[in-house]
Amino acid sequence: MVVASRPIVACRVVDECIAADTCLVIEHNFSSPGARVWAVGALCRAVADTLDARFNPVTVRGEISGFSRAASGHCYFGLKDDAGQLRCAMFRRSASLLDFSPREGDQVEARGRLAVYEPRGDLQLVVESLTRAGQGALFEQFLQRKARLEALGLFDNERKRPLPVLPRAIGLVTSTGAAALHDVATALRRRVPHIPVVLAPAQVQGAAAPAELARALRSLYALRDPAPDVILLVRGGGSIEDLWAFNDEQLAHVIVQSPVPVICGVGHETDFTIADFCADLRAPTPTAAAELVSASRDTWLGALELLEGRLEDAVTSRLDALAQRLDRASARMGRPSGIVARQQLGCAHLAQRLHHAALARLVRGAEAQRQLQQRLPRALAQTLAQRDNALAHAATRLQLLDPSLVLQRGYAWLADDRGHALGSIEQLEPGAEINARLADGQARMKVLDTRRTRSGPTNGSPE
Repeated sequence: MVVASRPIVACRVVDECIAADTCLVIEHNFSSPGARVWAVGALCRAVADTLDARFNPVTVRGEISGFSRAASGHCYFGLKDDAGQLRCAMFRRSASLLDFSPREGDQVEARGRLAVYEPRGDLQLVVESLTRAGQGALFEQFLQRKARLEALGLFDNERKRPLPVLPRAIGLVTSTGAAALHDVATALRRRVPHIPVVLAPAQVQGAAAPAELARALRSLYALRDPAPDVILLVRGGGSIEDLWAFNDEQLAHVIVQSPVPVICGVGHETDFTIADFCADLRAPTPTAAAELVSASRDTWLGALELLEGRLEDAVTSRLDALAQRLDRASARMGRPSGIVARQQLGCAHLAQRLHHAALARLVRGAEAQRQLQQRLPRALAQTLAQRDNALAHAATRLQLLDPSLVLQRGYAWLADDRGHALGSIEQLEPGAEINARLADGQARMKVLDTRRTRSGPTNGSPE
């Protein structure tokens, strides 16, 4: 702050800000000995009110200097140009809306409000939004192109393919003069020196870059010996203008047509291009892209050693288990001679049991035969007696059924001329001749009349 050498009697604020270490230019007036004396805080508030009424809101363009982000999330930096410098503060809420990471030397446009930081009396710009200077039109074009290609399905996650675990060959598209080529080659040589790398050179900046990048990709698509299993599309960092070739629409379609996975490592971690969204995978840097497809040889050797150790442990454990089983089986089996002796003893015991069983069966058979011999005559005599009694009884019954005995009691047996028995009055007609058999002979008879009685048929009278 510029201060007069004589005592300050009165002062007025002048609308001029000097950006070095001067906040205000104060002019002294000694003609008014009774002028007001300002308290420091009151003067700072008055100046802040004047700035707010005169300038705010304000947009300032400049180069970032001394950028820092506090643990609270607030950002502090300076904006400078050839003529001056302005302190800036961006609080956490506004900083969380940034779509890029500000870096030292970035040309930006800051929109906010001028204020006075009263504890130190410093002039500062409280930034509410921050954008890269000069990117407005290009960024708007980028957003429109991104929305159009996204609507066509070029960014769909469903079509993204996984990376090969062990690629047989790696394709690389970049400029031969780019630092990215050196970074990628160094990483691949260190991690997978045994995998061949096929370079398809192309410009990565300028008007001719999109066509050359598309041509280089197509040449790798057509390559057969060696055919790459994955392709790296890389370039170092830069402004949005430097990376604009990777926002080309035709290049986006060529990337999507790749027969193998494509990794896009363009710019720094905060840089995004259309190619990043079309690729199967985005890497934050070219070196990171190389590391994604090149698991270190030491890693694979370590994995093989681990598998070897696990296999050796498994085989040892299995052999130990089998040895224990063998020991247990040997303990149960004992000496072969003992087993043979036990088996012989068992066979002798079984032979003895068989001999006793055979003798017992013979004894029981002889006793049964003797009993049968004693019982057979008695059973035969009893059976014959039963048969004689049954025969006599049958003869008696048969004799009782003899018709001649019935005829001897005065009955006659009537029959027609054909010898058929007549047992009903319905079979007789008056005048019919019938045969009658009596106990001591036969007679020829003629029916004179027939009558039915309740007690039975009426006997015909003989002629």
